[in-house]
Amino acid sequence: MYHAPVNLDLEPQDVEPAELADDGVGTDASSQRLREAHLHNGQVLTRAHFAPFFAITANAGACLVAWAMFGSVKIETIGGWLAVVLLAYSTYWRVSVREGAVANSRSAQGRAPIRTMLEAVGLAVIWVSLPTYAFATQEHSVQVVIGGVMAAMIIAAIGLAAAPAAAFAWIASITAALCCAYYLGSSQLAPTVGLTIVGVAAVGIVGVSRLTRWSFEQLQTIAHVRTQAESVRLLLKEYEHRGVGWLWQVDAENRVVYISSRMTALLGRSANQLIGHSLPATLGGNSALGRTLLARQPFASLEMELKTRRGTRWISLAGDPIIDMGGQFQGFRGVGSDITEVRKTQERLTNLANMDVLSGLPNRGRVRQLLGEALSSATSGNVPCAIMFLDLDGFKPVNDTFGHPKGDAVLKNVSQRLVKEVGELGHVGRMGGDEFAIVIRDAQSRKKVEDLARRIIQAVAEPYQIEKVEIRIGVSIGCAFGPIDGQTVDDLIQKADLALYQAKAQGRGTCCYFSADMQNEAEDRLRLEQDLRQALSLKQFRLDYQPLVNAADQSLIGFEALIRWHHPTRGMVSPADFIPLAEETGLIMHLGDWVIEEACRAAAVWPDYISVALNLSARQLILPALPNTVSEALSRYKLKPNRLELEVTESVFLGDSEGSLDVLKRLRALGVGIALDDFGTGYSSLGYLNKAVFHKLKIDGSFVREAGNNRETVAIIQSIVSLAKSFRMSVTAEGVETADDFTRMRDLGVNQIQGYLFGRPMSFERATDLVHGIQSKMTA
Repeated sequence: MYHAPVNLDLEPQDVEPAELADDGVGTDASSQRLREAHLHNGQVLTRAHFAPFFAITANAGACLVAWAMFGSVKIETIGGWLAVVLLAYSTYWRVSVREGAVANSRSAQGRAPIRTMLEAVGLAVIWVSLPTYAFATQEHSVQVVIGGVMAAMIIAAIGLAAAPAAAFAWIASITAALCCAYYLGSSQLAPTVGLTIVGVAAVGIVGVSRLTRWSFEQLQTIAHVRTQAESVRLLLKEYEHRGVGWLWQVDAENRVVYISSRMTALLGRSANQLIGHSLPATLGGNSALGRTLLARQPFASLEMELKTRRGTRWISLAGDPIIDMGGQFQGFRGVGSDITEVRKTQERLTNLANMDVLSGLPNRGRVRQLLGEALSSATSGNVPCAIMFLDLDGFKPVNDTFGHPKGDAVLKNVSQRLVKEVGELGHVGRMGGDEFAIVIRDAQSRKKVEDLARRIIQAVAEPYQIEKVEIRIGVSIGCAFGPIDGQTVDDLIQKADLALYQAKAQGRGTCCYFSADMQNEAEDRLRLEQDLRQALSLKQFRLDYQPLVNAADQSLIGFEALIRWHHPTRGMVSPADFIPLAEETGLIMHLGDWVIEEACRAAAVWPDYISVALNLSARQLILPALPNTVSEALSRYKLKPNRLELEVTESVFLGDSEGSLDVLKRLRALGVGIALDDFGTGYSSLGYLNKAVFHKLKIDGSFVREAGNNRETVAIIQSIVSLAKSFRMSVTAEGVETADDFTRMRDLGVNQIQGYLFGRPMSFERATDLVHGIQSKMTA
């Protein structure tokens, strides 16, 4: 790589340092101004250099013409003309030399191009005035002299080559005068001679034009190079002046040739003590710098530690080799900076990036790093490691009930207990929220891991005293061993997460260890989710309808729509399997919209006295658009709103109860019925019954079955019926399978009956046949 040497003398010759701040060297506008200034200076210097040639040529030519015309033109005319020419061109010579003397000073003023052109035209007019006027009256020999000298004067435009506009104006003026003289004197001048003179003039014009253009381009190039060099010098000086960094240069033997005062101050030594000494040795004998300089290749961001009087400092170096015009290596030059504070900031940021602010424990990213290190050590050392995932049980109600400040206090206490129990066995980290992780480097003894899990469960379950408030929570743990259960960090984390999911499913407050069965269940669950996503488009769902009868006369009054999934390979998939999955994945929204649409379509076929009921998921009730969906379906099938009944369970009030209640009120405003399903089995407040939302309570089938043998259950049903009547609600009993169940429910005051006694869930076609059959009997 070739690098032309650059002088490290940072003092600019033409522009003061203040100009950098005032004019902003480096911007396009300031660079343009610098280039124009350098171009002007170059033109002035060139004009001053050629001014003697130009003036002497013009004066000599004038003298030659005057000599030729002597005797044929009045001596007074020749003398006056010659004096004016000598005066004009001598003045031009002196002015050009004087301007050249100050060309590089800041007082030099640029000339407008029009002024230079007018000056050239004026000089040309002065010179050609008498020869052109007298040409026609001269003898043939004199005309030849005048034409030849005027042609030579065209060539004299070389003296104006630095200013193309002036040169072209000069050439045009002389040529015009020559043509005019030839025209006026054509009766005496031979055409061949005239054409020769014009030809010479033409050749001179072309040659001088090209030379002028080339000279001007060279001046532009020189001005551009000088501008760049000057800008570089100013920028380098500003680089040091502003304290951004410092500069250095070494020779081919790596001896210091130049070093900034900022670096000498950092080292606590004078420049004289450093110049001529080895740079690597000066900077503490750093071997990395020595090897880098020996490679003779450009380098950057070479960080080094220095021992100085101010303590340990860190610097960063960058440099490029210096290659001369002959391709010989001459050393290095580069820049350096003190990055001590930057490194300290980076270290602080790194610590913050790896630490959880609330608990002071390693965060998720750091836990992954620790697990990666443990897994690598386990793989190479044949000693298994372990990762434990912990999720607090019952923590969300703490935030909801006592507020986030007390919740944060609980998390801090949990962190302290975990660190105390784990001790030297591993690292405790917080993954976020109420989730923690423990990385155990040596998990060869499974019993130790199991004992640790048991102690953690007991420790976390101990009550927390937060501002005189006693708070109790629990913890569930999932554990996986590496590399037995997984050979990568992601794989091991996934296995521990599956084990935690299993611990939650087993009732919480337990620890589960990953097994292959969990993986199979997870994969089957994933396949089921994929099948569920395709089931709607493949039309694998259908609605079955279970009859709903009047308890008083056993007449059919409606149906409950129940979704069924017939999978081509799995067969009938239970709603207990796919409904929770649909809720978790968000597919319940699309599935619920389809159920509403299908139920309304079916009810539109049946008589007006037949209603249809369908179940709503709690996840559907968080959608403000649900009432619009129901309204559009009713309008599409021209179905009266009171023929549609929506059933919800008490679980809808566990989350966003206010939002769910608002959606229910909007649905009720449409005129559809809202039934509270499985009443008595949940844990919601009875206060929700007093919201003018529900029109029906449904008694769960478990109460119906127990009523025959349990008087307390009968009392509960009586209370439910009494409660419903006080709120002007009707009551439906589900799960009625025997005649005794029916009689008992009717006698207890239940209004409607649903169960196998009056019909199992049936297809739409059979339900339609049932409706029409009953209608035919009624007609008969």
